[in-house]
Parts: sequence; structure tokens; C-alpha cells
Amino acid sequence: MEYLIVCLVALLVSALTLFSGFGLGTLLMPAFALFFPLPVAIAATAVVHLANNIFKVILVGRKADWGVVLRFALPGAVAAMIGAALLSLFAEVAPLVSYSLGGRDHEITVIKLVIGAIIVLFALFELLPYFNKLAFERKYLPWGGLLSGFFGGLSGNQGALRSAFLIKAGLDKEAFIGTGTVSSVIVDAARLLVYGLSFYAVSFRGVGDIWGLVLAATLAAFVGAFIGSRLIKKITFRALQLIVGVMLMLVGLGMATGLL
Repeated sequence: MEYLIVCLVALLVSALTLFSGFGLGTLLMPAFALFFPLPVAIAATAVVHLANNIFKVILVGRKADWGVVLRFALPGAVAAMIGAALLSLFAEVAPLVSYSLGGRDHEITVIKLVIGAIIVLFALFELLPYFNKLAFERKYLPWGGLLSGFFGGLSGNQGALRSAFLIKAGLDKEAFIGTGTVSSVIVDAARLLVYGLSFYAVSFRGVGDIWGLVLAATLAAFVGAFIGSRLIKKITFRALQLIVGVMLMLVGLGMATGLL
């Protein structure tokens, strides 16, 4: 069941991330979190996210504006390292509250509370028209890189903020997509350096066939990215963004309250 759900989410969301506000990690991480501990879910998502973005760079990266990439992604890489370090720190904190509901034990942990709140925040970007239209002037690109990179390192959620800051950078649609994709690869590489090989080895031990699932999700995301690259000029997704927003709100509240 985990293969079906995670791979389907990876394929569909990867196809949409080329031209929608949210990123692959926004929905793929909660899909992984249904079956694995939250730190493992974030780490697994980071692997799929980086591999998929490298593939997308091959498809659309030639259109990237490198001046914008440098101003946006370099600060983002530094902030991603800080966010990733905080993730590792939060993962070690003992549960804040434990309770029983419906015959099952639940825990509210620092990491679930923080990540749940971030997911709810990003759900608002999809649900509220004000946030959907949010954009910042080009001079704020370094600050946008810092914000989106930090949240990318901490939770894997960065797509909405990245879009909000890049949308006013004076790029055409293809340059916007290429620039966002290259920037995302730089941020992913930075946070993966901090997560480190030892983090993955420890976190993935004893949680089942996680590497097989990561590989399957990566291949599904490749297929989705290829499909999306063929649909860039044909489709808009406001209705889908609303559905995504509701789903993220429910997932975020579930994590923050310890139900998930």
C-alpha cells in the first residue's frame, strides 16, 4: 500500500510542480509520514526531491536566469543548512504530551508540532487568495532565498515561498520554471550535506524497505516531471491548489496534535 500511495503522489505532484506554487516535498513528505517516522519521511523526501530536480534541470534548466539563481539560491543554501540542523535537533527532543484516544496512544512532539505548524502555514498559501497573489520585488530576492531555504531545510516545504519571491523577478514563464528548478537543486544539496550519510543510516535502520520506496518514488517523480514538461503551456491549477491546501491543513493539524 505504501508503494501505491507514495509513488502515485510522487508522479502527480512532480507533474504539477513545474507550474504550480507548491513543491514536490509539500505533499510527498506527508505521504512518506503516513508509513515512517517524521525525520525519516523528511530525509526520504529530500532524496527524491533532489533527484527529481536534477532531472528537471535537464528538461528545463537551460532557461534559468543565473543572475537570479545566485542572488536567491546562495542565501537559500546557507539557510537550508540551518534549518536542517534544527530538524536534527528537534528530532532528539522528548515528547511534550502523551495521550490516548480511541484505544491508541498518541504523542505531541516538538518536531511534529513545528512541522505541523509549517504545513498549516503553507496550506494557507494554497487556500487564501491574498497569499496566492503574494509577490515580492526583485530587490528582496536574497531575503526570499533565506526564508524559503530555511523552511526547505527544516521541513521540506519551500515551493510556495520560492514562487512568491521569483514571480516578480522579471522572468518569463520558462525562465521562471528553470530558475526555480536550479535554485531548488542548490538548496536540496545544501540540506542533504547537513543531514549527512550518518543521519540517513541511523534514521532508516529498522523502518522497512525505505530505500526501495525512495527509488520507486524517484522513478515515479521522473515520469511526472516528464509529463509536466509537456504540459507547461496548457494547464492551470487553481482548483487543484485548493484541494492541496485543504489536504495540507488536515495533515498539519494531525501532526501538530499527535494524531498522525
